[in-house]
Amino acid sequence: MHQQHNETPLKFFSLLLAISLSAATGTASALDFQGYIRAGAGSNLKGDQQSCFKLVGAAAKYRLGNECEVYGEALFGQELYKADGGTRLSAHVMANLYAPTGVENLFESSNKYRLPQAYLAANDLPALNGGRFWLGNRYYKREDVHINDFFYWNPSGIGMGVEDVNLGGLKLSYAVFRKDNIDQLNMAPRHDFQLRGIPANEGGELQLGASYIADTGSDPTRHPGWSLSVQHVQREAAGRWNKLALQYGTGPGIGLGSTGDFTLGSDVSRTRLIEQHYFKASRVLDGLLTAIYQRDAAPTGGQDWVSLGGRLAYSLGGNWKLLGEMGVDRVKPDGAASRHLNKFTLAATWSSAPGVFGRPEMRLYYTRANWNEGAQLAASPGDALSATGAYGASRHGSTLGLQVEHWW
Repeated sequence: MHQQHNETPLKFFSLLLAISLSAATGTASALDFQGYIRAGAGSNLKGDQQSCFKLVGAAAKYRLGNECEVYGEALFGQELYKADGGTRLSAHVMANLYAPTGVENLFESSNKYRLPQAYLAANDLPALNGGRFWLGNRYYKREDVHINDFFYWNPSGIGMGVEDVNLGGLKLSYAVFRKDNIDQLNMAPRHDFQLRGIPANEGGELQLGASYIADTGSDPTRHPGWSLSVQHVQREAAGRWNKLALQYGTGPGIGLGSTGDFTLGSDVSRTRLIEQHYFKASRVLDGLLTAIYQRDAAPTGGQDWVSLGGRLAYSLGGNWKLLGEMGVDRVKPDGAASRHLNKFTLAATWSSAPGVFGRPEMRLYYTRANWNEGAQLAASPGDALSATGAYGASRHGSTLGLQVEHWW
């Protein structure tokens, strides 16, 4: 039985090694290696393993000191061929690991080891004015809120397309996807159109996106859907920036870029507004702020989700800094009680670089959360917010732990 638990991890790491060795034998260019890892361990201060806090109905949680899982990914890229005109053919493969219950159960068979990216790309094509053609499974033009790892615009999947075709400074992209990920049970063509680089104001640009999910089956419970996304990106001095995004979708288009539930008709919709801002107040202080509003509407009843949060980094000198994060989530289902969750984290952090984006980081953190009765009643049995969870009938709890995070 123990051998069975370790079979999948061994296959996973063997696959990583094989990819690395095969890519390194290429002669066109050096291996491009990128990756990400986060892992940690903690206690809920009641003598048990770490508990994490997420509100039912919220699409994300605030991450700092609030991640019980282990996640890692490794992306290998290799230039296979370069033509005299500058066109380059490249191959890309990514392997990842997701262990939802942390390092104590790192080699359990329930963990996920996958290849979320495996694609070929022809880059710098003269026929596309310097754009590229790609084919395979890839992360595609993702937009996220960093402090809660919320990918609000994520049209990734298995497909093909032309990307960043230069039209007088504008970047036009079109892709068609058949499947978003391995967990998607049903498939249908999803067409994604994007136009980026539209001048809006000094230092600002507009980015437009449209997605259409076709209904190709004879099943009357399957419906088509669509979504629209508009984003304004403002870039300022000293690396400061601001993003404001408005999205709307109906039917399976409520994925707002990805594919939602095919059984949903046009009478089901989702509206989302996201504001996020990175500021640098001084040489030693910077931070991220975000605000999210999402409205789900359906004949059977919808809900509102509101989220406000921020993360600050204060340099203490040398390799040390202090991180603080606060997040507030509110979910109000139609005709039901409101759910509230407040979460605060303070972390003494060693890092190779200052600021909220400096990595690698090793953190000693303390997290405290409190929630209301509506959140407690909605939580699943055993969840940290549930009356049968680690904190029992109490509607507050704390954790203490260590975490490492790095990207390269």
